[in-house]
Amino acid sequence: MTIAISLKVNDGLVLAADSASTLIGRDASGTPAVVNVYNNANKIFNLRKGLPIGAITWGSGSIGTASISTLVKDLRRRFMGEDPQHPDWVIQRDSYTVEVVAERVRGFIFEEHYGPVFQDWQQKPQLGFIVAGYTPGEAMAEEYQIDIENGSCKGPQLVRPKGESGATWSGEPEAISRLLLGFSPHLPGMLQQHGVTQQQLDPVLSRLTQIGAQVVAPAMPFQDAIDLAEFLVDLTIKFSRFSPGAQTVGGPIEIAAISKHEGFKWIRRKHYFSKELNSEQGGPQ
Repeated sequence: MTIAISLKVNDGLVLAADSASTLIGRDASGTPAVVNVYNNANKIFNLRKGLPIGAITWGSGSIGTASISTLVKDLRRRFMGEDPQHPDWVIQRDSYTVEVVAERVRGFIFEEHYGPVFQDWQQKPQLGFIVAGYTPGEAMAEEYQIDIENGSCKGPQLVRPKGESGATWSGEPEAISRLLLGFSPHLPGMLQQHGVTQQQLDPVLSRLTQIGAQVVAPAMPFQDAIDLAEFLVDLTIKFSRFSPGAQTVGGPIEIAAISKHEGFKWIRRKHYFSKELNSEQGGPQ
């Protein structure tokens, strides 16, 4: 699993994630099973170099033999005009929308890759994305969520109205939900198991959210939004570390910030190679 956060304020949008990745295979009966958990996965991507568009992923770390990271880089080649077989996928600098980019991500990931690879699986792995950034001419960033679960794809759906700020987290939500909402995401199901009806539950949950921590302020400085996103990822990593079972959230924290004027900027990023030995001017590429 993972923790993947999209945090939006007036000055921009922050994508933050851990680096744990769960690779899914099938056992002898065909049931999906965890093959391994690695702590060096890449989950945040700039979808078009030079433009304020990014994505963050959670769930399955691969589709077939290809990691999600490799697949997204293949998609980026199309968006950059480096795939001659798909000239109509090029993102033009001044005429794209974040919504259309999100629809392209859905088509590439779900229709071209996920569907064909997992079509014969009885139980299919879960996979999700948030595609976020700035449409040219818009004052505020947009976030579109794509959820793939057991072979069905929902979205892209707008996460929140364009003029609103807030935080969205996916993967393992327990720690952040307790802090920001005031209760565990397992609480509604537990109450229903003990006879609480949905009609009774809704007003209770509405009241409970009032005790959650109101930490996202639309006017907060961008650096503080970045610090908050990092804190929420670190909180989840430590919560996973001290919880029973395997630590499925962990590894280095990666953060990217997207703003209207500065575009997509890496704040924290890991490399498997030495940047000094692999500069654009020389050395192995």
